[in-house]
Formats: sequence, structure tokens, C-alpha cells
Amino acid sequence: MKVLMVYPEFPDTFWSFKHALPFQGKRSAYPPLGMLTVSAMLPPNWERRMVDLNVRRLTDSDLAWADVAFFSAMMVQGPSLHEQIDRCRRRGLKTVVGGPITSAHDPLLERADHVVEGEAEEIIPELAADLERGEGKRSYQRRQLPDLMQVPLPHLHLAELRRYSAMAVQYSRGCPFTCEFCDIIEIYGRRPRTKTPEQVLAELDQIHGMGWRGPVFLVDDNFIGNKKSVKQLLPHLVEWQRAHKHPFSLFTEASLNLAEDEELLRQMRDAHFTRVFLGIETPVADSLKEATKFQNLRKGLLESVHLIQSYGIEVMAGFIVGFDNDPPDVFERQIQFIREAAIPLSMVGLLSALPNTQLWRRLKAEGRLIKQSLGNNTLVDLNFIPKMDMEKLLEGYRRILQTIYSPKEYFERASAFLSQLGSAARTPLVLSDLVAAARSFWRQGFRSDYRREYWRFLMEAVRRHRQHFDKAMTLAIMGHHFFALTAATTQEP
Repeated sequence: MKVLMVYPEFPDTFWSFKHALPFQGKRSAYPPLGMLTVSAMLPPNWERRMVDLNVRRLTDSDLAWADVAFFSAMMVQGPSLHEQIDRCRRRGLKTVVGGPITSAHDPLLERADHVVEGEAEEIIPELAADLERGEGKRSYQRRQLPDLMQVPLPHLHLAELRRYSAMAVQYSRGCPFTCEFCDIIEIYGRRPRTKTPEQVLAELDQIHGMGWRGPVFLVDDNFIGNKKSVKQLLPHLVEWQRAHKHPFSLFTEASLNLAEDEELLRQMRDAHFTRVFLGIETPVADSLKEATKFQNLRKGLLESVHLIQSYGIEVMAGFIVGFDNDPPDVFERQIQFIREAAIPLSMVGLLSALPNTQLWRRLKAEGRLIKQSLGNNTLVDLNFIPKMDMEKLLEGYRRILQTIYSPKEYFERASAFLSQLGSAARTPLVLSDLVAAARSFWRQGFRSDYRREYWRFLMEAVRRHRQHFDKAMTLAIMGHHFFALTAATTQEP
């Protein structure tokens, strides 16, 4: 059987980095790890072809070649997914859809022939056998959460690695916390399950053997969700990096209680973690309590951010406005906190009620849901009725973005961050970095309308933060993405 694996396109969001990737000559941030892992679970005699629509288009010859098309998507990829399913239907090609989007029970998925809800390890054998017999069922579901120790190596050879700016490895699934707005705990559970250190090292060996050097994203939603296991993994990562002369810079997502464990921070620094994304959400304590995000109340937020950055690990952070307990001055408080914390990459979004979350159930019971979430909380749009006046909320949200991503504000914040950053692991320098720097000097330094702020920032980095100049260049290029996206996002309707 010939299976065509199709990964739908992402829209332009904070996470797409579409305005920054061209500086490196890249098309997408990371390859579709879930789909590549599913490929490794399929029968070995099946022929495979993968098309990531974020790096190349799907051709008619691709569709003509296939016996069945597999799709995996998140909610934000929904429009692209639906377009490609319709294209397959017009050609009579059977379709299978999986991924997080299926947990949202999107009515448009009725167009697919087979829908897979749940983690693939427990489903793929039955699905593959049914497809080979021509007896595929409409729906496949598994409620139990599989052991990750049997997850195979992803089929990275199917991906065009040179098209991506980073590689991806998954260590765990699940999160122990109960944040009301989060769908991760609904999909993957509250008991974090992990791979063995040997599995993770095997994936790093595979990436290294394919010639990759540079950033590797550990894509866990909370890398430290199971602290006992991660502390067993980190010494192996440290030793592997040393033995291979530190070919990778690592980054991941974690919870803010990372700042409560300096042993863990030391281990992550020694393993060459250079960046971590944290869900800070808001400096308003009542809103954190509303969201049941109690882990963010145990230690001062600013103190936590500064401590992590003192270990040479850059903090990226997510922020949210739109909680019921947000006061009228929440917008100014968010701006001030981001400024004082010196977090250059601050993803600020509107609260969104994702399907089947605790928040979604509460708002539905209160009669406050308006429509299905699009899975992109950086749109100036709401899918529920807020307690705050809606126009004031949307106007305040625009004001946050326009302030924190004005070039002057952004570069001042980036400079303050470099002043706080402790001794950091040296990031491997690759050809695409040099190409990106050259393009940045030309496009941002001579052709942009913020070139004066750009050169002031880089000159300051040369004078005061020379040891972090590579980080300064990366932040300058990332700034271009956020300036462009903010301009598009905050346009009045």
C-alpha cells in the first residue's frame, strides 16, 4: 500500500516565525515529528511519501501515486486541512485524519473517510490491518494512554531537513497541573509519561548521523512535568553533548516551578539548554487563581524569570488577557511586567476557550460561548463573552502588542535581557547563521524603517555583551517577525 502523509500549512502566527525564517533560507521551524513517528509504526512493506505543506506544495502527481492520504493537524491548521481533504475527495482518494484537531470534534472532519482520536501507538496496528483489507472503520478511538517506552525512532529520512531551522525530539507527554484553559491535560493526561534516556539518545544519534548541527527542540508541553525522570535523563544529555563536542543547542517548554530547583537549572545549563518557554500568563494573582495556575503563585514571577536567565537560559513566555478577574489596568500591568522581566520573545494572546477544556465546559454552562476556537489566540477575536467590555478588551490587547513590539521598546528589552543573561552555552555556528546575519545587516540595517534602533542595539551588544552577540543577532532577526506580525494583527477591522 502507498501512503501519502500530508502535513497541513500553518497560518502566520507568533509561532510560525514566517517573517524570520527567510533570513536563514528556511521554510519552516520544525519537521512534523508526530507524522514521522507514525510512519515508523506502519507496516514495513508499505511505501511512504511525506509532503509538508509548510515547505512545499502538494502536487497532482503526489495524489495520483497514493492509495490513501494520512493527515495530522492541530486546530490552527484546520483551514489548510479542510482544503486538502476536499482535494483528495475530488480525486476519490481515501483520507485518514489524526492529531490534536480530532479531539475538538470539528464538524468539518466529517469530510474525512477515517478519523483517529487518541495516541497512535494503540491504534495504528488495527487501522493499518483494516486499510489493507479495504475495511477501514469511520472512527478509531483509544482512551488509554500508551507507554512511551515502545515509541520507535521517527522516519526523519522522509523530511527535507535542510528546509527546517531546528530539529525536534519528544521526551514526554502530559502535564501534572490543572490550568483551566489548557487542552494538553485533556488530551495527554495529568501523569507525565516519559521515554527512557536510551530512547532520547538514540534520536539524538539519528539526528547527528544525518548531519544536523544546531538547534534541537524538545517538544514536550512541560519538559519538567516528571522531575524525577528528567533528572535521570539530564546527566545522559550532558555526557552525550560532551562526547559529541556539543553539536546541538537545546530548547524546550516548561512550567514556572523550574525556578524552584537550581539543581535542575544547573543540569539544563550543562546539557546546553539555551532557551525555555514558560507559561507566565499574567502578573494578576486573582487571574492566576481563576485559571487554577497555582504553580505560578509559589514564588515571585520576576524573581523566577531573572533566576532562570542568570543560568544562561533565555526565557520566552506566554501571556494572556481576558480572564474574568482581569482589572481595568491589566494591559499596563502586562506591559510593565514584560518590560521589567526583560523577556524579548513575549507571546501575548487573548484567552481562548479550547474545546473540551475545563474553561470551555464552564463557559458553556454559563451560556458564554460564542463559537468554536480557531486554535490561534493571537487573533484580535474572541470565542466567548468576556466579563470586561469586549471592545475595551480588544483595544487593550492591541495596545499591548503595539507597545511591546514597537522597535524601540523591543530592542531596549532585548538589551536589558542580554545584561541579565548569565554565562550561556556556546551555540554551534552553522552556515545558515552567517547567511542570516548577512541578510539581516542588509534588510534590517539598510532597508527597514527601524534601522536606527537596529544598529543602536547591535552596537550596544558589541560594546557590552560581546559574548552574547550571536544571541543578539538572533533576537534582532526574531524582532523582524514580531514587528511584521504585530502590524498585521493589530490593524483595525
